[in-house]
Amino acid sequence: MSSARLEMAALAEQIREHQFYYYVLDKPIISDSEFDKLWRRLVDLEEANPQLRDPHSPTLEVGGGLETTFAQSDHIRAMMSLDNVFDDVEFRAWTERVLKEVADPTWLCELKIDGLAINLLYEAGKLTKALTRGNGKTGEDVTLNVKTISGVPHQLSGEKIPSLIEIRGEVYFPIAQFNELNNAMSESGKVPFANPRNAAAGSLRQKDPKVTASRPLRLLVHGVGAMEGSQLQSQSEVYGALSSWGLPVSPRIATYESIEEVRRFIAKYEEERHALEHEIDGVVIKVDQFAMQQKLGSTSRAPRWAIAYKFPPEEVVTKLLDIKVSVGRTGRVTPFAHMEPVKVAGSTITNATLHNQEEVERKGILIGDYVVIRKAGDVIPEVLGPVKSKRTGNERAFVMPKKCPDCGSPLRAIAAGDVDIRCPNAQSCPAQLRERLFYIGSRAALDIDVLGYEAAQALLDDGIVGDEGDLFSITLEDLQKSHFFKKKDGSASAIASKFIDGLERAKTRSLWRVLVSLSIRHVGPTAAQALVRAFGGIPSIAVASADDLSGVDGVGPTIAHAIIEWFEIPWHQEIVAKWQRAGVIMEEDVASSDQRFAGLTFVLTGSLSGFTREEADEAITSRGGKSASSVSKKTSYVVVGDSPGSKYDKAIELGVPVLDEAAFVKLLGS
Repeated sequence: MSSARLEMAALAEQIREHQFYYYVLDKPIISDSEFDKLWRRLVDLEEANPQLRDPHSPTLEVGGGLETTFAQSDHIRAMMSLDNVFDDVEFRAWTERVLKEVADPTWLCELKIDGLAINLLYEAGKLTKALTRGNGKTGEDVTLNVKTISGVPHQLSGEKIPSLIEIRGEVYFPIAQFNELNNAMSESGKVPFANPRNAAAGSLRQKDPKVTASRPLRLLVHGVGAMEGSQLQSQSEVYGALSSWGLPVSPRIATYESIEEVRRFIAKYEEERHALEHEIDGVVIKVDQFAMQQKLGSTSRAPRWAIAYKFPPEEVVTKLLDIKVSVGRTGRVTPFAHMEPVKVAGSTITNATLHNQEEVERKGILIGDYVVIRKAGDVIPEVLGPVKSKRTGNERAFVMPKKCPDCGSPLRAIAAGDVDIRCPNAQSCPAQLRERLFYIGSRAALDIDVLGYEAAQALLDDGIVGDEGDLFSITLEDLQKSHFFKKKDGSASAIASKFIDGLERAKTRSLWRVLVSLSIRHVGPTAAQALVRAFGGIPSIAVASADDLSGVDGVGPTIAHAIIEWFEIPWHQEIVAKWQRAGVIMEEDVASSDQRFAGLTFVLTGSLSGFTREEADEAITSRGGKSASSVSKKTSYVVVGDSPGSKYDKAIELGVPVLDEAAFVKLLGS
């Protein structure tokens, strides 16, 4: 019986491996007749021993069952993040801290690839699991997809292979192939990827590994986690061993004895970053010797023996073709730069905000100028200023329009001294209506499935809503009037049903989200949560006096005036009444709500894997706490995610307690 079980397990493993080569890679390594013999033998054994049949046997699956489910799985050793430095002053401070603890370290330098972190588990030399970083402790199982990546060995070869080893690396999309893929997607009418990192992440996270196999992903390994059965003494020895076992290791790794040599390595690759086959956003410097690494230790989130030297945001020059204006949900008219397309930090940029007319004048920007563009934090496009030496004399000054480009209403400043001008036609300006509907559907407000920019425009264009007051009375029958929401035969599509379900769920969202969704000037999540805690319901907020409103912590006279002004307008009152009749929550029992964080102030820094910034803020404020933007001695906790900024350093300097994401989650549930 035991021998039959072992043979069945071995056959199942062999068959799955051959199915992977056949179905996913289209590269069978045995003939069909040989595969059929294996299959027949397994079937015979299962029929003879039905009690031993594995419920997950390949004989019970269709097409090999080769689908990635992204099941959660723990890393054996946590995948830590890296702390960052951004200039030589910060780098010098880090090296001085290291040298106080260890003498004469060897410095290992490597490139910081801008890709997707992955953890490969090899047992007895065989690749048994591949996980994404996830929250550092738990990742998603993408083993089948990683096995499709060229250069990733399914079985290690060579000498002294550990009995178990976790190998950390970075999956990336080569730049040349990324450009080819994006061109092909654009030609076929599909939305191209924003940058190679997004393309790598999107390609790796495919349920069908055959799609991943069609993408030219690559992997470079850069470290190890858990390791058994090895006597390696340094990071550089590890890289030599990994390469000898058949793993892809970067050829651009170097060890140095002096900091000056390290600085030259940093400078070299900051200058050559665009000549590489993959994108990088900096250089990683590590203490090479394991004994010294152990002595230096780690914080709760990052090793003290390694640092990422991040390169400054990219700056490029392009031509400013025009300055246009957009109208926001509160009527604010914002000028933006429309430019010749230019690639900045991996993304193609055509538009960038200019904030207001004063900003345009302050920067001295003229239409027709060549301008310097930067992505602040490598995310938000920013126009730094003009290149005056390139002027020809044909440039012209920007003049703010006198009328709204969407409804023709005369534009004006709403309040004395206001630098912003606004369209006063809040009730029927198409742009404001569209932006308000779009905002209601966003994560910052009611987070309604499907209600994006196109859906908002369709609801207005097809006469399904007159304004946001009609939103929660929409039926499936109403949506059949719109091409966006119906099938070719005229019936409601799956998108329509999903939208209706999203509207129903939104009716019972937290009350502060409902208040934010009304688009009252200055009332964002923080003020809305404070108002709900103080008054308990929108009807009470609507009739509150200016003194009562401004007395709420975090509100003040400006917000109080905006609230009173908003609720005095009859069509605004009708929006609230329509929502209430449709079943949208209007009151909340504040007394019985969770107030465990009352009196505590939190500051968030870095990226959290399990929360958006809005979700983390809500997790704090819904428990009675305050989410602040800056660290002071009065701060109760600083919550630190991946790639934290100066707030983390400030917390250490002031002795403010620091929580990593796992500790934050534990505190939320305590």
